[in-house]
Amino acid sequence: MARAAGVSQSTVSIVLAGKAEGRVTPETRQAVHEAARRLGYRPNLAARNLRLGRTRTVLLVVPTLTGAVFGPIYAGAAEVAASRGFGVVLHPWPDDAGPARSQVDTQAIEGVLASSIVGGISDFGDLPVVVMDSDPAAPAPTINFDVAGGMRAIAGHLAELGHRRIGHVAAAVDAWTFRVRGEALADAFPGSLIRQTTAIDVAAARQAALRLLDRPDRPSAVVCDDDLIAAGAYKAARALGLDIPGDLSVTGFDDVLLATALEPELTTVRLPAERLGATAMTALLELLDGRRPSGVSLPGELVVRASTGPPAQARPR
Repeated sequence: MARAAGVSQSTVSIVLAGKAEGRVTPETRQAVHEAARRLGYRPNLAARNLRLGRTRTVLLVVPTLTGAVFGPIYAGAAEVAASRGFGVVLHPWPDDAGPARSQVDTQAIEGVLASSIVGGISDFGDLPVVVMDSDPAAPAPTINFDVAGGMRAIAGHLAELGHRRIGHVAAAVDAWTFRVRGEALADAFPGSLIRQTTAIDVAAARQAALRLLDRPDRPSAVVCDDDLIAAGAYKAARALGLDIPGDLSVTGFDDVLLATALEPELTTVRLPAERLGATAMTALLELLDGRRPSGVSLPGELVVRASTGPPAQARPR
């Protein structure tokens, strides 16, 4: 490789070790990297890590492997980690995980990237931790979705259409992200919000939505904490013979693939899940380098589709 780049072996070692700043010119660094690409060079990470006494492995903790947003979060995190020579171990930590199920062998882990922690940061001992979609007051750096802003966007959209009686099918999960969604919606419709809680499950959400809709003061719009919950609200509306959006507007949250599979397609908030994973991994790597990353709140995007319209009494005749 040194011959291909026209430099000394020591210069190649300095460049490939990432220690060239201030010691090797940019032109020489570029020549070494181009030679490495041409020759198909790949660093022996195991040998390097053994020499440095590091594993270069981080743990990504998620509540479930089936949630639609966690795949993109992993993809974003893994891409950033790989660019820095780190591997990612994925570990599910369900809501009902007790101490025995929650134990993780942290000896081979350098840091933790955790989403919606159920146990707590202290469960990872002295390891550096960055948390995602969690209370910014946590003692660790937080990288969040702006879920309050997303819910305010939904509320503003419905208010502009003329809705005043709002039903909220809320996730029965004791997590910061869902508490914030509920608070933002209640602030937008003070005194006029009707709420039912549900598991994040279509059948359970159907029953919760039925309780909201089968009442004399039925809401003209139902706001759901999750697109899967919205699918349950659709089934409840169909069971009661209600047209969406003619008789009832429905909104979701997350904009997973299900949102466009529903008929009519679902108005929802798109969350930048892959970007969240990438930003959080960048923050964790900064923490491992001895720097203190700043907290970040990533905005979502209101995606208006055919599931929302003016309330029936406000429609032109």
